[in-house]
Parts: sequence; structure tokens; C-alpha cells
Amino acid sequence: MSMCSSSSSSLSSSTAKAWIVHTILAGTALAVAIGARCYLGRARKFRTRVVGIIPARYASSRFEGKPLVHILGKPMIQRTWERSKLASTLDHLVVATDDEKIAECCRGFGADVIMTSESCQNGTERCYEALEKLEKKYDIVVNIQGDEPLIEPEIIDGIVKALQAAPDAVFSTAVTSLKPEDAFDPNRVKCVVDNRGYAIYFSRGLIPFNKSAKVNPRFPYLLHLGIQSYDTKFLKIYPMLQPTPLQLEEDLEQLKVLENGYKMKVIKVEHEAHGVDTPEDVEKIESLMRQRNLS
Repeated sequence: MSMCSSSSSSLSSSTAKAWIVHTILAGTALAVAIGARCYLGRARKFRTRVVGIIPARYASSRFEGKPLVHILGKPMIQRTWERSKLASTLDHLVVATDDEKIAECCRGFGADVIMTSESCQNGTERCYEALEKLEKKYDIVVNIQGDEPLIEPEIIDGIVKALQAAPDAVFSTAVTSLKPEDAFDPNRVKCVVDNRGYAIYFSRGLIPFNKSAKVNPRFPYLLHLGIQSYDTKFLKIYPMLQPTPLQLEEDLEQLKVLENGYKMKVIKVEHEAHGVDTPEDVEKIESLMRQRNLS
């Protein structure tokens, strides 16, 4: 009799322990599921609000009044704005300028304009000042070069998505294949990246540079496209960072980001770079647009 009682008690105890273990495991699984759902929810909402800013200044040592130069009948800044408006990732698009002539022109074709100070040292600082004056809050700022009248909206979308997918990066940009004839042109900025797609260095000189001092036709040199996007939290830090030696020597603002240890994501795109750096470039752009039937 006592043996049956002991056996029954032991069975009940085992059953209770099994239920406790089952309950703990079920609770753990539920907690993991809830946690995963919350994490994925946050991931989906990561850096979602995006503003495009086109910095434009009238004064330029190489090409004064460049944003207002006409390209097949339209001001260049208008062509850049119209192409940028086609990007699907932008929630808002504005022009940031320190010049009233540019502002008046932009308002004339329907662009939102933010006036910035003449003291901005580069486009990034102008984007920061414009961001501070916007009423709405954004997670990403896309710095769209005003001298890229043929910018492809897919490139804008590409760098935005690259930054959204790389939480360890504060900056993203794009590169394309470098043409041999542009190898030694200091106005064509070159880039090298690591095997994970993060920028290593930018230069006005040819990089990498081999011992023969000639272009290697088999090497995939990369040309930097001026467009770039920033995490807005980093953009607020950027103006406080002191100018760095490499930035000053190359006159490339993105080097200040790298020299301070921040990561920059780079995407490679198929794109013929057609930025306007000098008055001679205008004729090249117009010729290309005629060839492609672009009005």
C-alpha cells in the first residue's frame, strides 16, 4: 500500500516538473517571438523619414553663377530638382542657397527654398543649416549636387536604402566606373572601398596608384558621384568636427568623416557621370541630352 502511494506521489511530482519546464519553455518562446517582432518593427522603421536637399551657391571660383546656367532652355538647378523629384524615397525636397537670385529662380519653378548663410564652407554644412530650419524632423538627409542635371532618381533611392540597411554607417554615397580619360583629372574624384562596401579613401589623384604611374586597363577604378546621404544625428555633429589634414589637402569634405573614424557605405551604380564643373561641361551635357532625346 505504501509502495503504491510512493509511486503515485513520484509520478505526480514528475508530471508537475514536466509542466513547469513546458511552461518555462513556452514562456521563453513567447518572449523571444514578441522580442523579435518588436525588433523587426523597429528595423522596419529605422531611418524612415528622408529629406533631399540641393545646396546651391552663386559664388564659385571655377564657375560663378553655375546653378543658373541654362541647359537646353532650363536653369541647371531646375533640371536637377525635376530629376530628384522622381526619387521614391524622398518625403520632401528643398533647395538650400545663400543667394536671392537662385532663390527667386527656384521659387519660380515651384521648388521649396531655404535661405542659408554665406559662411557655409561646403554643401554638407549648408545641408545642416537647412535641416535646422525645417519644421519637420527627418532621419536621413540626402545631399544632392545641384550641378548634376542628369542625376538618376534610382541612385538617390539606392544610397538611401544603403544607409537604412547599414546601422553602423553614418554616411552613404555612390560610385561608378572611372573612364580612362578621366584618370588624371583632379575634378573627377576617385574612391577605393573595402570588401564589405565601406569607403577606405577618396582622392583627386588616381587611386590605387601603381609603380608604372600609368592607368592599368584591367583594374576597376571607381569614380565618386557627388551625391551623398547622412544620418541626421551625425549631420548635427559634423559642423563641430575640426577640419582634418587629408580633408584640407584634397579639398574633399567626405575625408573629414573618414579621418574621424566614422563609417561610410558605398554603392556601385551604372551611371555616366555628367556633372558640370566648368563652362565647357555645359556643351557636353547639351550634346549628350540631344543624343538621348532629353528635353
